[in-house]
Amino acid sequence: MMKTFKILNQQACCDPSTGCCTPESSLPVAIIGAGPIGLAAASQLAARKQPFLLFEAGDEVGANIRSWGHVTLFSPWQYNIDVSAKMLLQQTDWQEPKGDEIPTGNELIDFYLKPLAELEQIKPFIYTNHQVIALTRQQNDKMKSKSRNDQPFVIYTEVQGELKTFEARAVLDATGTWGNPNPAQGNGVWLPSEKALSERIDYHIPNVEVNASLYANKKVAVIGGGHSAINSLLNLAELKEKSPDTDITWILRKESVEMAYGGEQNDELMARGALGSRIHQLVDEGKIQIVTPFFISSLKETDKISIIGTQRGENMVLEGFDRLIVNTGSRPNHTINGELRLNIDSTTESVTALASLIDPNEHSCGTVEAHGEAILRQPEQGFYVVGAKSYGRAPTFLMATGYEQVRSIVAFLAGDEESAKRVELSLPETGVCNSGAGGCC
Repeated sequence: MMKTFKILNQQACCDPSTGCCTPESSLPVAIIGAGPIGLAAASQLAARKQPFLLFEAGDEVGANIRSWGHVTLFSPWQYNIDVSAKMLLQQTDWQEPKGDEIPTGNELIDFYLKPLAELEQIKPFIYTNHQVIALTRQQNDKMKSKSRNDQPFVIYTEVQGELKTFEARAVLDATGTWGNPNPAQGNGVWLPSEKALSERIDYHIPNVEVNASLYANKKVAVIGGGHSAINSLLNLAELKEKSPDTDITWILRKESVEMAYGGEQNDELMARGALGSRIHQLVDEGKIQIVTPFFISSLKETDKISIIGTQRGENMVLEGFDRLIVNTGSRPNHTINGELRLNIDSTTESVTALASLIDPNEHSCGTVEAHGEAILRQPEQGFYVVGAKSYGRAPTFLMATGYEQVRSIVAFLAGDEESAKRVELSLPETGVCNSGAGGCC
């Protein structure tokens, strides 16, 4: 049986001399998820001397990123560092990375997130190994309206089998979508046959170099048409140089493989454009077999893995695979928010006000106009979904977008409505902006 520890007002006042401890602001703002966006929110709150608590399920900040730490981002440092975080770090002996260099996931943690988390304004208020399991209003379920907004949020966390509760005046859900992948099956349904193959399927960008024995001289299928799939393919192609019998098949739903190349040389993020150019060359050289458009209906395991589906209306079975890499994107999980009143789009599962801007059925651009508190506001007053999770299933999120989201929200929570309304962000173009179904980058 779990023991319950009710921990309230852990940070009741950040600095009494500043006058920040009005009745409305004496409780902290809770941030869930200590990734780049969650830590940016913490930095923004610290800069404005607003009390906060930051909960992270992993044992370090950026724990999800560590699982793909070997992967190189396509955005350089200049887009990866929050303005308030940078200002706080510059007050220490932190060595700022060069803005035009591109970090790996591990470098993002070690050279930015960890130093940020060690700052005296932030470190005492980070709770690692705290898995948030539910959010609600004090003495209210979703159905109760009377005096609802006057009640604080209650955050339930599980820590080594024990239950702890915290109170907050506002909550920012920055948990992202990592760890909740889409299945290989084209209609989005998880079938028992796919779950049974879990030990032979990667749902992330695997570290092929470290785990070469799983892929070398094997027949491997990569499923998906986005940047993650391209990264996986490029890693396999490098392995193929050393292990030439490695057989690589790329399975997409796109009408043609050219749609996956993106903006190439027209992309303002050079590294992102280079991914498309490199995979384009490998396909032209015949080093990767292409199957598209292919709609997967099921998987079957005997000694090998068979992929069952249709191509242009004809039934087809792709056979003989040793391993699958399924990079079909992720989806948000709102289980912890079940007792809160949310406005989530039925198609994209994004914040509703963002849906028309990011729906891949309508847009192929990887950029969205800057937006903040007003767009992200939920029916549950004081609750916000931010970062990648605010985009739902849409695949085009950039960290800089999330930084602007939390800057605006924190300004609003601090009473600076003028700053909350301002747009302070310029994003790079993808170089491919065709509209129409199937055109997502």
